Amino acid sequence: MKKFAETCEAIAATTKKLEKTKLVADYLKSRSEEEAAVSAVFLSGRPFPAWEETTLQIGGRSLWRVVAELARKDEAALTAAYRAHGDLGAVAGGVLPTRPGQGVRILEVSQAFRDVAGARGPAGKAALVRDLLGRAAPLEAKYIIKIMTGDLRIGLKESLVEEAIAKAFGGTLAEVQRANMLLGDIGETLRLAIEARLGDAKMRMFHPIGFMLASPIESAEEGLEYFAEAAVEDKYDGIRAQAHVSGGEVKFFSRTRDEITESFPELPDALAGLAQDAILDGEIVAWEYPEKPGVTREVVDQVFSEKAEAKAAELGRARPFSVLQQRLGRKKVSEKMLHEVPVAYVAFDVLHAGGELLIDRPLRERALVLDELLSPERKIVHRGVTEAQRKHKAGNTQEKLIFGTKDESVLAAIIRAPVFRATSAEQLDELFSAAQARGNEGLMIKDLDSAYLPGKRGKSWLKMKRELATLDAVVTAVEYGHGRRVGVLSDYTFAVWDTNKEKLMNIGKAYSGLTDAEIAEMTQWFLEHTIEDQGFRRTVEPKIVLEVAFNNMMQSDRHDSGYALRFPRIVRLRPDKSAEEADTIERVREIFRKQSR
Repeated sequence: MKKFAETCEAIAATTKKLEKTKLVADYLKSRSEEEAAVSAVFLSGRPFPAWEETTLQIGGRSLWRVVAELARKDEAALTAAYRAHGDLGAVAGGVLPTRPGQGVRILEVSQAFRDVAGARGPAGKAALVRDLLGRAAPLEAKYIIKIMTGDLRIGLKESLVEEAIAKAFGGTLAEVQRANMLLGDIGETLRLAIEARLGDAKMRMFHPIGFMLASPIESAEEGLEYFAEAAVEDKYDGIRAQAHVSGGEVKFFSRTRDEITESFPELPDALAGLAQDAILDGEIVAWEYPEKPGVTREVVDQVFSEKAEAKAAELGRARPFSVLQQRLGRKKVSEKMLHEVPVAYVAFDVLHAGGELLIDRPLRERALVLDELLSPERKIVHRGVTEAQRKHKAGNTQEKLIFGTKDESVLAAIIRAPVFRATSAEQLDELFSAAQARGNEGLMIKDLDSAYLPGKRGKSWLKMKRELATLDAVVTAVEYGHGRRVGVLSDYTFAVWDTNKEKLMNIGKAYSGLTDAEIAEMTQWFLEHTIEDQGFRRTVEPKIVLEVAFNNMMQSDRHDSGYALRFPRIVRLRPDKSAEEADTIERVREIFRKQSR
């Protein structure tokens, strides 16, 4: 671990991309294959490969206490060290004592992380961390904590680790990137590079890959500037989800690659009847079913017309995101909630089907495959209590599950997202108005010739929303409220990333928009993930993403971003987004420029 930590120090000391890449490549070549594979994961800022669902589940406050105990420092001394160093890993490196015989091997650290992940309860986890940090040298402890908190901060992105693997072991950068994308495991990618088998990387079912992302546009005219033929869909206000279907088993994954199947136990069996194994991309939405028996589904793929709009309306309509939020993060969903908040999965793309990876094929071809998979002859709407629901119900003796339309029990629907075509700004405006009339956010405008680019945001997919400007921002500090909110952490300071996504810069503070229940839940989370307790105010682990609306923006030296928001308010929590997906200062500058025209 000593060599790893020294390499990280050298990487942090240079701003030159080529030098960082060379340092990583030289280090990886100097290690055994097993050590190099683990190191590649650690250098990507994670304790475990991206595809794994394993988490350490130990909060910043617990780590703070362990460091304080090992350093024999009181709260005031540790707080002073934090102000000097800026993160808990650096604090540990600065305050932990040096003793003879210290030092741990990198494979020991990897095993210790798995032991911590498997331990039950905060006390058990803290004891294992205390043992690991007690044996580590201060510099090693610094990077152990940085990896644990996902806060490496050495100016090293996973893309540079991919470049280093190509440089160290051969293969093109494109081959390394593709293998890592398919496997979701940069350590396994490194092993394939060593063995000159990068081309053997295959898509793994139930291991989610990155989602293709869309770029915002401001007008219908801009929506047709980038490509000649556009497929147009409603933009649903739900949570993006990848559905993996294989051998009758179905799992759903969020944008953060977390499995969310347990929150929607009625959906799996509705997809289990697909004729082929498949990976679908779509949106889980709270759904209001039609008032007539039998939910039907039709693909609408034509120039906009009243008939097309009527077909879209026949499917039912999405309910507001605030309704769906009641289902998020729950491991047990009550029968009452299943009844009150029915959901649908609206599928709009297919990444893999029948053993074939489809992401390199153009959208127009993928759409045909999806149409065939979800054709009316297939099992699209599953009525009655399914096997997944029977398992769910076996452990729940509450009221009988009956919900859906008034005339017929409908458990869940898998809907092929209606697709329209538009060739003019006027048609896009009409489609936009119709989408909003159906209660949806706006439009998705997609290039029919575009490949599916996991994790990429370009101009092949566009999103058009007309509303007050919003930012996705990361909570960096919280304060106790006033009046009826005394005793709860309700005032949130939030930040956006710098251009290189290496540093968070505060841009505002908001205290309105969340419900009392949400504030109470987040208060508990912030208490468990406090980095520095300043009494009335706490700095917290930068993990929580908010969608923030505001009236306008001004340049200001009040925040280190150089901007301040006027009348900011929280639109919603974004548990479906990781901190890395929050907006950057470039988005802030873009909004400011357009506002100033």
